[in-house]
Amino acid sequence: MKAIVALRLLEVMRDQDLPVEILEDDDPIVTMPRRLGLSDAVDRQIRTYRSDMRRGARLTDGEISDLFRLVIRRPDSEEIFFRAGQTLAGEEGRGGWTRLAPRRVARSVARSRVRRRLRSLFGRPMGGFVRGRFAIEGRSLLFIEADPGGDACAFVSGLCQAILERTTGQPAHVTHTLCQSRGDALCRWEAAGEDQPSRSADDGGEDRDAS
Repeated sequence: MKAIVALRLLEVMRDQDLPVEILEDDDPIVTMPRRLGLSDAVDRQIRTYRSDMRRGARLTDGEISDLFRLVIRRPDSEEIFFRAGQTLAGEEGRGGWTRLAPRRVARSVARSRVRRRLRSLFGRPMGGFVRGRFAIEGRSLLFIEADPGGDACAFVSGLCQAILERTTGQPAHVTHTLCQSRGDALCRWEAAGEDQPSRSADDGGEDRDAS
């Protein structure tokens, strides 16, 4: 996993803990009760990840698990993963021409962008898309392995939703409809309004659609 994923997770957690209003002379680290996102330890780790990102470093699966365990200690961990996913959608999906394309074409482009972005960030296939639909599935993915509780799966929801909205120019809502943490056979993320898929992508993450 690229260091930028870890960096954005901690930055979102830090921003989540900032007070809504800060008086001009206030230092929230001093005037507020210590919160995890505002701790010296998190601040140091953010600086480390920034350095790692500049060097193009990647985290090991063990480091990823440690980071996820830090985040899931919080009651708002699902929101943090979702927001980090939105942030890490990056510049994918900002092309303007797709907003004028038919819905089917725009969603096909969005699928390709999601697939490419996930592989770029994590260095491996992260599930596969169901043919012809905006629905991605996978078994025993990194998110479940690092967080058996399933909160980390919200990362994919946030990234998919942000890319889909930018590609189509329309509001979108991507939900995690199936999750191995809930006893389902696989994890599935799909956009609202999609029909139930009749065929699933391969377990290994190979995409069956033509995009």
